[in-house]
Amino acid sequence: MMPVTDRIEIQKYYRALLAKDPSYVGIFYVGVKTTSIFCIATCRAKKPKFENTEFFRTVKDALDAGYRPCKICRPTENANEAPKQVIDAIRISTENPKIRISDALLREHQISPEIVRRWFKKNYGITFQAYQRMYRINQAYQELKTGKTIMDTAFDNGYESLSGFAYTYKKIVKKAPSNYSNDNLILINRLTTPIGPMFICATEQGICLLEFVDRRMLETEFRQLQNLLNGVIIFGENNHILQARVEINEYFAGKRTIFTVQLHTPGTHFQQAVWDCLKTILYGEVTTYKQQAEKLNNSKAVRAVARANGFNRVAIIIPCHRVIGSNGQLTGYGGGLARKQWLINHEKIIINHRC
Repeated sequence: MMPVTDRIEIQKYYRALLAKDPSYVGIFYVGVKTTSIFCIATCRAKKPKFENTEFFRTVKDALDAGYRPCKICRPTENANEAPKQVIDAIRISTENPKIRISDALLREHQISPEIVRRWFKKNYGITFQAYQRMYRINQAYQELKTGKTIMDTAFDNGYESLSGFAYTYKKIVKKAPSNYSNDNLILINRLTTPIGPMFICATEQGICLLEFVDRRMLETEFRQLQNLLNGVIIFGENNHILQARVEINEYFAGKRTIFTVQLHTPGTHFQQAVWDCLKTILYGEVTTYKQQAEKLNNSKAVRAVARANGFNRVAIIIPCHRVIGSNGQLTGYGGGLARKQWLINHEKIIINHRC
């Protein structure tokens, strides 16, 4: 946990804070020393004096420094939610998946390409154009599966030549379009929650990953998932992601205690048994790694159970946050112990309100 220390960067962020600049939403979080709260760039609250501010790059850093989320701008919920111009750019792109959305077209809709570019680079690590290409290739992949010819698919998706389509397809999917039947696309998208943004991945079979975007080893998880499923991750959306988005929102709203979305969780036989055991822990309750091992008829496998829990790639839906140490203390959680405590408290509050 470290605040931003570069003086020039701090001054730039403070000016953006005073201007309520939406292009800096998710770029920094400001901690106010006099109130111990932290905010996003567009917060409507009275602006603090420069000497009373500290700037952080992630929600986790601000939380670790002891700051509480502002109740006005709700930084953990809105931290990396896209500014309106980015939302509009994504909407135009998804409504017109076969059209390349150029900078000129964005400007025609009063959208700044610079704001869109900065947000995508910060939050996805890719350009908006790369994001569009992935969506177009996913669209093409779905059409090839229906039996549509490669030529028709290429030209109907806006490509001017077969070679251009084949080059882009192979660059993204790692295989030629003629081998589409052997492809296993893993679609990835993003959602916001009251405790921070998350990445969500799904195959045709179901959800295969749901993790907070600042989770340690996330890149390693992506590589492992692609190896296990012999697939490639590209940006897109399917019915499993749409359903999970609804169910996750209902969970945080206190309206859902059981998830019904299908899962696709590759792993060893032991890992599968441990994850199935996790799914039997009732909403609002907690158990220990020892109790989990005993339930699996292997009381000596406590460490192995804990390790398998750590390999769970589907947070919240497979509720590893409901497992604590035998001494009652919180132990490892990929999203951070603060989030683990929040989730446990959230469920207890909902249960108590229903009693």
